[in-house]
Amino acid sequence: MKKIAETNAIFDNIDAARERARRDPSCLRISIDGKAKVSIGPFSRRGRARGKASLKACDHDMQPVAMLRPFGVLEVTRGEQEVQQLWLAFGHSRETSDFIVDVLEMWWPERRASHPGVRRLQIELDNGPQLSSSRTQFLKRMQAFADHHGLEIELVYFPPYHSKYNPIEHCWGALEQHWNGTLLTTIDTALKWAATMTWKGLAPIVREVQGIYACGVRVTKAAFRNIAARIERSVTLPKWHLTIKPLPP
Repeated sequence: MKKIAETNAIFDNIDAARERARRDPSCLRISIDGKAKVSIGPFSRRGRARGKASLKACDHDMQPVAMLRPFGVLEVTRGEQEVQQLWLAFGHSRETSDFIVDVLEMWWPERRASHPGVRRLQIELDNGPQLSSSRTQFLKRMQAFADHHGLEIELVYFPPYHSKYNPIEHCWGALEQHWNGTLLTTIDTALKWAATMTWKGLAPIVREVQGIYACGVRVTKAAFRNIAARIERSVTLPKWHLTIKPLPP
């Protein structure tokens, strides 16, 4: 397996962060990530379906009716309590930093009533291009998210080539197994099928995101200085562990 020099140290850091989250009842640990875009149309997904008549499907997706961009938030633990609630967003545009944080801005107002007393979000994520620890627009939006909701945000990154250890990655496999035997011919069909899967015995919460997102949005160096000054980076793993504290009310 491919490794970088810091791989073992990064996993040690993840274990330590999870232990801190376990000991803190005001901390909600979540896992976030996106999935490859989904083509909407009468396309074969190599699954199996039961029925009196055989389904006829196309073997390629050259002209899909639409494309959906899935992104998920998996609530893993609240202190020592296991949660395992999955929240799925399906966008029509690109997976950008703004799309990702907009998803979080949809998710948290819907779910915070289920987590009274939460003051810190510990977020496990891959260091992908749109949510990396060097993506200025992502950090700007996350800082605004922290300020808006009064939450301390802890970003805990997985090392490269090890995304399979991100808990939400297993949810995508469950979704594929669930809907691969059907034809996702419309957006409504795809959303309804996603809503009928289960993860750890719970049905996911499914939402559609209508916005259009532009690529390449960045913050200028001058404007980013004030943002960077408020970001606390790990001394030993500055690229892989960041903390954003909200401004006092």
